[in-house]
Amino acid sequence: MEKKGYLLLADGQLYEGVLRGADKASSGEAVFLTSVVGYMDTLTDPAYAGQIVVQTFPQIGNYGVVPEADLAVKPSLNGYVCRELCDAPSNFRCQGTLEKYLADNGIPCLTDVDTRAITRRIREKGAMNAAILTEKPADVAAAAAELASLVIPAETETGVEDIIPAEKPGKYRVVLWDMGAKADTVTQLEKRGCAVTLAPAGTTADAIAALQPDGVVITNGAGSPEDDADVADEIAALLNNKHLPVMGIGLGHQLIAISQGAAIRKLSYGHRGGNQPIEDVKTGVCGITSQNHGYEVDKESLPENASLRYINRNDGSCEGIDYLDMPVFSVQFQPAMTGGIHNGAKIGTHTLFDRFIALMGGNKECR
Repeated sequence: MEKKGYLLLADGQLYEGVLRGADKASSGEAVFLTSVVGYMDTLTDPAYAGQIVVQTFPQIGNYGVVPEADLAVKPSLNGYVCRELCDAPSNFRCQGTLEKYLADNGIPCLTDVDTRAITRRIREKGAMNAAILTEKPADVAAAAAELASLVIPAETETGVEDIIPAEKPGKYRVVLWDMGAKADTVTQLEKRGCAVTLAPAGTTADAIAALQPDGVVITNGAGSPEDDADVADEIAALLNNKHLPVMGIGLGHQLIAISQGAAIRKLSYGHRGGNQPIEDVKTGVCGITSQNHGYEVDKESLPENASLRYINRNDGSCEGIDYLDMPVFSVQFQPAMTGGIHNGAKIGTHTLFDRFIALMGGNKECR
């Protein structure tokens, strides 16, 4: 028999649906995702830690659970909301239903709700605290008020805890400063001849310098960059070298900007999905990118040594920065999950990872 479940937003809006997955209540920041495919990427993306994700696409789970698509060992998000959860998936790689996967990983899922209405609410009111509940609150207003004041940590278990030496040899020694990286980042670097050492977020600049890397990649991760001021200080210390090639992705992009004196602001409802358009302001080339973030670097606050490189074509927000006095660049979007060829030039996997290799002495044409 179906069990009722509820989604309560901090503004007092309550939605009734069917509770599936883990039979428990959970709170998090409610955000919506516009991707049509790739729900396994979403569920295992470390950047969704602390969030309840609302899928705008109406039916989820059609191809079941496909471990090969995982971006991390286990999910980090706090809850999942979709219009319909498929009970009979069909795919040659399928290894079970999505409902069982969610239950096994302790993630409650609310289905049979109007996800369009929820998305419109978040767009109008902005991302806000929310809770998936197993019972209807006796006093909705009081429950919403309590939810609004709740501080929800964005903790992820996917980041490494100790420095892990490279598993594969390579021409370039690269340190991956792991804020909650997607697994494919290591794959892309290894494909380009990098021996990748993993370093946790709390690693000091001196410890990273002691590894004598040819370059450093500062990865994406969850939460507000303003909560990581100590990491930004260490990044500033590392960049004092002025000669070490560095690439920043997502949260790493924001932390590099903070380390150089730029300001961060929260977007109303963030950019989440595989269809975010960007433009390279240097070349005029456009691309479609995969993004998952709720904060942006305020482009009006960029220091003199920073040059805006990419913008979002929807709202004009900062999507990438080049640093003029050191071999450092960063992007807000996911370079390993970007498609599109325009005017013979690519924005995405090849250009950005190859550009990082170029900074370490590789193909100079990628600069």
